[in-house]
Amino acid sequence: MNNLRVGVLGSGSWASAIVKMLLENLDNVNWWVRDEKSAKHILQYGHNPKYLTSAQYDRKKLNVLTDIDKVIFQSDIIVIAIPSAFVLQAFQQYPIDLTGKKLVTAIKGIIPEQNRIPVRFFHKEYGVKYEDMCMISGPCHAEEVALERLSYLTLAGQDQKFNKVFADMLECRYIKTTISDDLFGTELSAILKNIYSIASGIYAGIGYGDNFQAVLISNAIQEVERIIDAINPIHRDVLTSAYLGDLLVTAYSQFSRNRNFGFMVGKGYSVKTAQLEMHMVAEGYYATKSMMEINKKFQVDIPIIEAVYHVLYEKISPIIEMKILADKLS
Repeated sequence: MNNLRVGVLGSGSWASAIVKMLLENLDNVNWWVRDEKSAKHILQYGHNPKYLTSAQYDRKKLNVLTDIDKVIFQSDIIVIAIPSAFVLQAFQQYPIDLTGKKLVTAIKGIIPEQNRIPVRFFHKEYGVKYEDMCMISGPCHAEEVALERLSYLTLAGQDQKFNKVFADMLECRYIKTTISDDLFGTELSAILKNIYSIASGIYAGIGYGDNFQAVLISNAIQEVERIIDAINPIHRDVLTSAYLGDLLVTAYSQFSRNRNFGFMVGKGYSVKTAQLEMHMVAEGYYATKSMMEINKKFQVDIPIIEAVYHVLYEKISPIIEMKILADKLS
């Protein structure tokens, strides 16, 4: 296992958490950080100056580079933890060659320019075989990884041996892992939970309480099941951690950027102002519009996503739109 070289692309919270987990088990990790100032800081002080600043890294085991090509060339497994809104920009900016590489996506959103989930994007644009990819799902917040609080991850992919190899690279005293063969369903669920988290935040901002939130999330997991069954109809249990657990932690946690974004919108912030206040990307914002486009083909009943879309993109009053949705839930 230690002979496989791993490269992590991205410098945000999730990328920082993944690097921390990998360094628990690996002697050498390549890390692509776009900003040269941040790269120098990590190499000098052993922590990311912008994200998860409390997480310390063993600098002897870490190779931080600002050249994405070098990180990819020097790595057998590439972990992509770039926000979905910036993936196309990052990959079109450089002559990326993923030939012969194993790919792990830690992207929790849709590539908005193409309305594609990440594994489909890398398959179509870069020819990566589906069996050479897996994705990381929660329930897990990067902030709790930094605090070394017990967390659980699911590695989903078509090649169970690869899933297990990478799961073993992440598992440590505060990380437990499971594996799944539901690559598409797990990735879709990880994307959808961010939209429902925005809905949860909007309702909290308006003033709805815990009793109603339970009803909302109960309806949300049913909506998740309808969508992923329509898009990728295989047998799965959405009440397990990779689906329901990931939805719950994202909808309720203080660390959830999507919930916090929705909360500000519910409190009366404009979408643009809430985005500026966040200083981080709320993946659910982009996913909401993409899922509306995707659903034109599948025609699934998605009242929660539709309500969030009306608030974020059609500027309908959150109080009015969410009251209409509340009357539809049961």
